Amino acid sequence: MRLTSTTHMSRPLPPGQRKADGFPRFGGPSKPPAVPASPALKITGAVREPVTVAVAELAALPRTEQTSDFHCVAGWSATGLRWEGVGFTTVYRSIIEPRLSPTTAVTHVVFRGLDGYRAIVHIDDALQDDVLLADRLDHEPLSLAHGAPLRLVSPQQYGYLNAKHLCAIEIHTSAPPMPLDFVLFRQHPRARVWQEERNGVLPAAVVRPIYRSLIRPFLWLSARGNWNPAQLSRCVMIAGCGYRARSA
Repeated sequence: MRLTSTTHMSRPLPPGQRKADGFPRFGGPSKPPAVPASPALKITGAVREPVTVAVAELAALPRTEQTSDFHCVAGWSATGLRWEGVGFTTVYRSIIEPRLSPTTAVTHVVFRGLDGYRAIVHIDDALQDDVLLADRLDHEPLSLAHGAPLRLVSPQQYGYLNAKHLCAIEIHTSAPPMPLDFVLFRQHPRARVWQEERNGVLPAAVVRPIYRSLIRPFLWLSARGNWNPAQLSRCVMIAGCGYRARSA
């Protein structure tokens, strides 16, 4: 096994972010899914033929260890996380690219999780040097709460594109339809943290304080492992009634 190590030098947090204590589980829509005995990645889409790669087979590829930060779109950041896995660029060049026709122009990659979640990532963002398919966190095997057996780690994008429990990768030659969440949570197509691309419709100055007001109820739901729509709507109403704008 070859292992390269990178560390992001300490620098200020991106606009609108605040340092969190630890690395809380934040997100649904339900309790973490069961992991298959032999987890695998199914690669489909614009490839000549679909292929399934066992997660265990990725161990034969060069591995990377990096220290980087995780930025939640709600406004908190977990800093100094030590990830280990295989760079997505390595997977793309060694497994995906050889299965593309010479004329195929890839524009987007969709990462799917066992929980049904899908993250649509522009190819330029997916092929950044610090994007990993990670299977270890802080020198321990990745826990189920944080995305076992494999999760996408893209430090330059907000957490909602860092898909967990990976089971499939789709290759696209045009932009897939974005999820049609209601306006407050409409995804930005790039979600780059340093450009503060928090929302696909509303400006960052509008959504930043609202997102922050929802951190506590969302953490509560995440800890319970239950993002029932009725509960989510109730939390949004409660947070909205008690909302007060705060400076960054």
